Amino acid sequence: MNHHPSDPEHLRPSTSFWARPGAKAWISLVLVTGFYLLREHWGHIAGWWPYLLLAACPLIHLMHGHGGHQHGNSSEPDLTQRDERTEGK
Repeated sequence: MNHHPSDPEHLRPSTSFWARPGAKAWISLVLVTGFYLLREHWGHIAGWWPYLLLAACPLIHLMHGHGGHQHGNSSEPDLTQRDERTEGK
């Protein structure tokens, strides 16, 4: 059965995750479970925070995406323009 693109069923937007009936229940369950685990095991976790923070720094740097290291200095020509000027001499 082929559907035409102008069929009203295809024009209807898909339901958002937040609009689904079970989404709020799952979020609540995760929050309550996370609170319980943190509350019961805070003594074990608190000693590791400085190490976790230090370990997160290089991971954040690696995941940051190293593209676009332009520093806003547009007065300098880029490398391709410099190479063209030096080759012509």
